[in-house]
Amino acid sequence: MKRRTLLIGALAAPSIVAASSVRAQGTWPSKTVRFICPFAPGGGTDTVSRLICDQLSKSLGQTFVVENKGGAGGNIGTTELARAAPDGYTIGLISVASHTLNPMLYSRLPYNPDKDIVGVSRLAVLANLLGVTPSLPANNVAELIALCKKDPGKYSFASSGPGTSLHLSGELFKSMAGVDIIHVPYKGAGPVYNDLMAGTVNMMFANMPSMLPHVRAGKLKGLGVTSAQRSKAAPEIPAIAETVPGYVATSWYGVGAPAGTPEPILAKLEATLTQVLASPDIQKRWTNDLGLDMPPPGRKGFDDFVAQDRKLWAPAVKASGVKLD
Repeated sequence: MKRRTLLIGALAAPSIVAASSVRAQGTWPSKTVRFICPFAPGGGTDTVSRLICDQLSKSLGQTFVVENKGGAGGNIGTTELARAAPDGYTIGLISVASHTLNPMLYSRLPYNPDKDIVGVSRLAVLANLLGVTPSLPANNVAELIALCKKDPGKYSFASSGPGTSLHLSGELFKSMAGVDIIHVPYKGAGPVYNDLMAGTVNMMFANMPSMLPHVRAGKLKGLGVTSAQRSKAAPEIPAIAETVPGYVATSWYGVGAPAGTPEPILAKLEATLTQVLASPDIQKRWTNDLGLDMPPPGRKGFDDFVAQDRKLWAPAVKASGVKLD
């Protein structure tokens, strides 16, 4: 009887451990969750990260803390996310940079976006906004093109770093509009604004959430959006495509988790994000305040979306001639 009891106990042990693991995952989160934003504070990625973390904290009853890990076009923070323990206590922002552009710009990455990170949900699809310093004598895209063609190499555009969607939006504009403007890379979009307002640099293609408030406050002039049509958030600002036919360069944000994160945690995070994104408060902030479009949430279709996005951005990467190895 003793030997039989021991044998039964041994056979049951894995099931007990598994059940305990499921129960532990079911209580997630039971402590603070790190949310890695792979860009510097002050830009659109930071704004969206903080809004989402605030809503997740309220919905799940635990603190979600944004950690800005900027540098190398988002690679530093994304690599940290990919290599984090897959226990649900490190998640982060993924984007057009980490999953679309960097795989085309680098022959080798320290992470594999298709294998090392699970895309839990898209958060937003957005246009960039071309903003110029108030003193620049151009009030629309046509006047800007004429100004740049009159003095080739005189004017500059800033970006959040080489190979970012902000940089490539500018390179595509140079190519399609036939202008010679100088790229000035910064370490993140946030630090650009003081220089842009002062006229140290002349223009920037920036994510709508960070640029639009400065335009509305009259601190910068918004000349055009990079989407095919005008933004619902700022319909008074023309699409660049109205002057430069065929010009389109859009971005996106999402939430990712390290591969291997337990399914119960992924499912709970996915469901909570879906609920958060459906809230009237977030929908108002997205559309009216930040100029963001809201794609279908969740994991369904995420991989297909990324594959299609790479096809859309390939012409801009080719036009730029940029390689970041």
